[in-house]
Amino acid sequence: MNSVALVIRSIRSDEWRQVKELRLEALLDPVAHLAFLETYEDAVARPDGFWQERASGAAVDATARQQIVAVGEDGVWAGTVTVLVEEAGVPDAFGTVPELRQGHLVGVYVRPEYRGSRAGVTRGLFDAALAWSWEAGLERVRLFVHEKNGRAEAFYRKTGFLPTGETVPMPGDTGELELEFAITRG
Repeated sequence: MNSVALVIRSIRSDEWRQVKELRLEALLDPVAHLAFLETYEDAVARPDGFWQERASGAAVDATARQQIVAVGEDGVWAGTVTVLVEEAGVPDAFGTVPELRQGHLVGVYVRPEYRGSRAGVTRGLFDAALAWSWEAGLERVRLFVHEKNGRAEAFYRKTGFLPTGETVPMPGDTGELELEFAITRG
């Protein structure tokens, strides 16, 4: 794969089947247990209505979350990332209360054949997620990475995310490290 032409964009509400397909594939990845808080078995059992709602709530015109995808010339979704909006003063999914209105990047996945620097899929997804976050008026962007997922952590650091020193304990293991985008937007 020498050169890959990709379109990086937000999903549309009617693309729930593609959302489901890519999520199920992500959950079959060998490191899925380190990256996702859901199992393949749980996800595959969800009804179509769940996936329709998920796509609708993260589509191009949504404001509480935004799912961004990289689409190849052949229409195949090469990868995805979702930005969850966390409001200042409102408890987040972990029960902590953010001081700032912030974005939380989740659901990062790139198909194996698109991984690596040649395609630039992950970087393109992150650039789009950060751009959407700033346009939405978010004051901070963060993500969590499992302590044993060194490859992902290395990419996040290379992209400009730095550890905050905070960790979130996860059932059955040591936990996940919080990283935040290190460059203050001007």
